[in-house]
Amino acid sequence: MLVPAALGCLFLLLPLLAMGSRVPWPRFPALVTSDSSRAALLLSLQTSLASTVVCLLVGVPVALVLARTSFAGQRLLRVLVLVPLVLPPVVGGLALLYTFGRRGLLGHTLELLGVQIAFSTVAVVMAQSFVALPFLITSLEGTLRSVGGRLEVVAATLGARPTTTLLRVTLPVVMPGLLSGTVLAFARSLGEFGATLTFAGSLQGVTRTLPLEIYLQRETDPDEAVAMSFVLILIAVVVIGIAQRTRTRP
Repeated sequence: MLVPAALGCLFLLLPLLAMGSRVPWPRFPALVTSDSSRAALLLSLQTSLASTVVCLLVGVPVALVLARTSFAGQRLLRVLVLVPLVLPPVVGGLALLYTFGRRGLLGHTLELLGVQIAFSTVAVVMAQSFVALPFLITSLEGTLRSVGGRLEVVAATLGARPTTTLLRVTLPVVMPGLLSGTVLAFARSLGEFGATLTFAGSLQGVTRTLPLEIYLQRETDPDEAVAMSFVLILIAVVVIGIAQRTRTRP
């Protein structure tokens, strides 16, 4: 197993090392602090945090319903909820555009009310939430199923209300899985590209996140693109490290 394991690790690590070797280190501080780089990084962090909050607000209830209830069509619902995990991001962006775009299923009505979502910062948050939400749901539902519901039954038997049971029993028990899913959702939002480009476009300071800026700069200024890519890799390493630590916490 050591030989194929070593080959697999090399396959994953060598491209990162190769990119690191191409970073113009003497100019690195100037490249990553340019106006366009700082604007893209700030927008990415802001929208990723916002989309993570959205994932928490709607993902936790979905995971609880899937893990703690039983109803007709539950398996189909679980499959549909997890579809964005395997969809190409561009397809997800098209789906959002046909729903919330100016001529979309809901977008046309919203347009008449003076609300335009597509090609705005809100569209960036929605695109990131669409692709990141299944990560949180999967992580939390798996944790909920692994810990079981015995403690919740005991709490209900002792007279605890459902809300009290949720806040005082369920969430504290599954907190490692919840934290891990939250971090993974943030990481997925930070690296989102295809759905954002399709649904929100690429307007500097409005919808141009760091992955979009890297894609554009690779033709005009490859050095800046490589430097910003390295910054994104560093952020990803930190985020994944936090996720692994929360996952293995006793």
